[in-house]
Amino acid sequence: MEKTSVQKLAGVLKLLVTITFICNLVALFLVPGCSRLRSLDELVEGALYFSNESSLAVTARMMGYFVSAWQEVWLFGGPYAAVLTSFLLFCGVCTAVILWQARRVLDTILAGNTFTFENAANMRRAAVCCFLISAAALGRTVWGLCFYRSLMPLLTYNALFVPIFLMAGLLCMVMSALFRQAAELKAENDLTI
Repeated sequence: MEKTSVQKLAGVLKLLVTITFICNLVALFLVPGCSRLRSLDELVEGALYFSNESSLAVTARMMGYFVSAWQEVWLFGGPYAAVLTSFLLFCGVCTAVILWQARRVLDTILAGNTFTFENAANMRRAAVCCFLISAAALGRTVWGLCFYRSLMPLLTYNALFVPIFLMAGLLCMVMSALFRQAAELKAENDLTI
């Protein structure tokens, strides 16, 4: 049977979502090390310091840095690094769940069975994760206001995450309700035929 244009598009989208999911998991490993850095220049300078060594040795040293950062960020990083690391890890896990739910929805589209209760549940899980990211961003923004005693945290990506992920969560809830309603109508039609 020939794939529809929607199924072809879903196949491409599933590939992109899968690549993003894998990159997200790799980035989660790097979060503590990146939150310890004050700037990208520190990482470049650290790599250049060992420039006379082989690329394998430099890579091993950089991997050692990122592995040791998992412990050091909590012990020596200070409150800013600990809050940043916690926030990024929490949001990264929530983003991984959202991407996984998207893959599951795309799987049903590829199978030609779009309107299912399973898709409604997947969208509801994605909505909960969006709301959690929004709440975490709000919490980090409030923490920043108290920590810095300034209005500058209102001009950061954290403040922007609050309405963006709140709206994304609401959109996912609407999509969940639509999938559920369509699945109910499909079940009724299947029973009448």
